[in-house]
Formats: sequence, C-alpha cells, structure tokens
Amino acid sequence: MSGEKQTTIIPHSQQPLISRTYPTQTELDATIKDAREAQKAWSQVSLDERIVVGRKFMDEFQKMSDEIPLELTLQMGRPVSQGAGEIRGFLERAEYMLSIAAKSLADVSLEDTDKPGFRRFIRRTPLGVVLVIAPWNFPYLVSINSVLPAIVAGNAVILKPSPQTPLTAERFALALVRAGVPKNIIQVVHMSPALTSHAIQHPLVDFVSFTGSVVGGHAVEKAAVEGAGFTGVALELGGKDPAYVRPDADLTYTIGELVDGAYFNSGQSCCAIERIYVHESLYDRFVAEFVQVVKSYKLGDPTQPTTNLGPVVSLASAERIRKQVADAVAAGAKALVPADLFPIAQSGTTYVAPQVLIDVNHTMDVMMEETFGPVVGIQKVSSDEEAIKLMNDSPYGLTASVWTDAQANPDSEKAFLKIIDQLETGTVFLNRCDYLDPALAWTGVKNSGRGVSLSKFGYDQLTRAKSVHMKIKTT
Repeated sequence: MSGEKQTTIIPHSQQPLISRTYPTQTELDATIKDAREAQKAWSQVSLDERIVVGRKFMDEFQKMSDEIPLELTLQMGRPVSQGAGEIRGFLERAEYMLSIAAKSLADVSLEDTDKPGFRRFIRRTPLGVVLVIAPWNFPYLVSINSVLPAIVAGNAVILKPSPQTPLTAERFALALVRAGVPKNIIQVVHMSPALTSHAIQHPLVDFVSFTGSVVGGHAVEKAAVEGAGFTGVALELGGKDPAYVRPDADLTYTIGELVDGAYFNSGQSCCAIERIYVHESLYDRFVAEFVQVVKSYKLGDPTQPTTNLGPVVSLASAERIRKQVADAVAAGAKALVPADLFPIAQSGTTYVAPQVLIDVNHTMDVMMEETFGPVVGIQKVSSDEEAIKLMNDSPYGLTASVWTDAQANPDSEKAFLKIIDQLETGTVFLNRCDYLDPALAWTGVKNSGRGVSLSKFGYDQLTRAKSVHMKIKTT
C-alpha cells in the first residue's frame, strides 16, 4: 500500500518525533534488485580496498558523534549522558572487525596436505544480498555487528531499522556512502511487518540477520521457511541472564558491577542481568548493599545530564514490566525499593522505578520470562550445584556470569572453569557482565537464538565456502 507511514514517539514526552513512509511492494522489489546488481560489482572490488573504505567510514561516523547522543535519546529514551558509550562501543567493534578482515576472509590453504601435482584451497565468497533487521535498544552497537562485516566481505546490505530508531540507520548509511560505499550496496528501507516478510521471502535476498524478541524471531523464521528458496537466518534474541555470587566474591566490586549490569539502559538489553543467585553466606549483606546502590539512581528526563535512569521505550512496555512485578509480589515476592523514592514513576507514564525483588522462585515470570526493564530478582543458594541448576532452568541462554575471587584463590578459578562446562549459555563471564568483546563470538542457545556475530566466526556467517581443487599435472 502506497503512502503508509510509521511515526516515532519520543518515550519520555509521548510526542511524535519523526515519520517515515513505507515503500510499495514494487518499490521494495526494485530496491532489492538494485542491491543485487550493485553487489556483483562490489564483490569484484579487492578486499584491501573494501577495508580502506571501512576505515574511512569510521572517520565519517566520528564526525557525527556530537549530534548522535541527544538524537538517540529522543528516539529510544536512554539518558543523553550515556550516549557517548554506544558510540565508543560502535567504533571499537568496527575497528576490530576491520583489523581481522584480511585474515578472516583469506583463502584457506591446504598446501601442507596437497599431493604432488595438485593444489587445493577454500575461498570465502560473499553471500549476495543481506537483510539486516536491527533493534531499537542499542541500534548502533547491534547494527555494526552485521552491517560492516557484511559489506567488507563483499555483500550488499538492506538495513531495516526499528520504527523507534529510524534516524540511526540513516546516519549509518550516510557515513558509509560518504566513505565510498556505492549507494545501492547500503540501502535503508523502512518496512511494515508485511513488507518485511516479503523482503525475507524475496528470491534475491540471500541471508537475514535479525536482532529482537523471541516472538519476532519466530516470525522471521516462519517467513524464511515459507519463502521459495533456502534463505539463511541468524537470530539474536532475548535473554534472562543470570549471575551467581560465590562465597568468596569481592562484594563491593560485585555489587557495583551487577547493579550497572541490571539497570543500565533501564534494563533494556538482551544481556542485562535479570536474576541473581547469591550464596547463603553472603546473601543478607549482598541484598542490603545492592538495594542501597539502586536507591541512589536518578530517574527522570533523559535529556538532562544528571539523569542516569531514563524511561522505558513505550507505555505498553512500562505496563508489562509493572504487571510482572505486581504478579511476583502477589505470589509472595517482596519488593525492597519503596515506590515513593521515585514519584515520577506513575502508571500511565513510561517511567518505571528500579526494583529489587527477594523471596522469588522459578514459578514466577520475573525469574523465568524476559523483563526488559529495571527489575532484578535475587535468590539465595547453598552451593555451586544449586546455582548451576537454577541458572540453567531457563528457556534462554545468552550470557551468564560468575563472581568469585579467582585471583586470590586458585581453587575458585578451578571451580569457575568447572562451572563453565555445565552452563547452557553462549557466553560465560568471570567478574564482569553485560559486555560484548568483538574478538569473541556473540551467540546464544535455546530461545536466545542461533547464529554468530562478531569475531572471525561472524565473517564465516556472512560468507560461504567455495572449494577449489586444481589438478596441475595431467600426465
């Protein structure tokens, strides 16, 4: 349907910010066809030249860095004081993926095992047209994981941003084009759900990289399966990420890190800490000190520099989070942060007070289903074995963290190394959380999705192996 629009609503004021018009299906088909034609030429540009363009892109993006924080705050609500962190992370990931591109995309030689008269190698070749469906919560940080590596590998990219953060994709594409990427190699397309399904099923789309909810992941998978071809799909979905605090943890350090890991971006992160298991020997002190730190947060207008906790993204999200807390309390949980500390957090607004729940258990949604808000449940455990069982008792498996004084106690490091093999998760942290190291593969298990981004394995996902078998001597 021609002329259909999406409008971005500013989370904290609930006023419209910007509107974008969807293309018609015919226009979308033309965009995908243009991408395919451009990709044929782009794939013939040398890898060295593509890497040079990637580095120019970083320079172009940095030129925009002063404009991005407030613009991002108005789109998705994160405090403006925290916008620079996303820019730093974006550039860190871009730099790393460019630094390993030549090695990751080089031919894989088999010379050591070749027989006389033969030569064999494996070449990494681009997939073609990659559709990247980006989320709103960390729109720059997540998009860079797939968009830049896909383009450096020789693919064309169609970037569909969230309706909540349309300007982020447009800035991303502008910096790429200014750096020398042909315009049809990176195209931003705002799409309705129906148009998105059409793009996923399009015969000229070779791969789909989706980051979002489990429900959204199912919709992407269903659309791909119902298409005419065998479109590859990578899904980076939700999490209910646990932390386990062992008896010898450095409490002051651990509490500071876990509070930040739970409440940064109002808890709206797939790898936010949403449930904490604390050894019984530390439990009472941990809870008391954790709550005191949470009470010090400044919830308010995210455009103000003193605010460190902003609204959640929408009224619907705010009400869902409040209901999950209320249901837990009705089932026997105890809320430790008084409502009157955060009077701005009223029903009917997007402001949600940070909350700590104890007396929780795994019959409650707050310990089993993704909250995506500033809420954490804390549960007492008596042993590593009990903690591992509870950490694994989840439909999700994105990250998990263990907190222990491994430096002072060699037995603690041995215990950690034993624990990691028992955890059903894509990433295991020791004494840190809520962080993506671009040198490590970002992946999940169970309902947290499938596929890989970042690291050399991220390039493997965005290319296909082409085997070359040469018989040089024919006599």
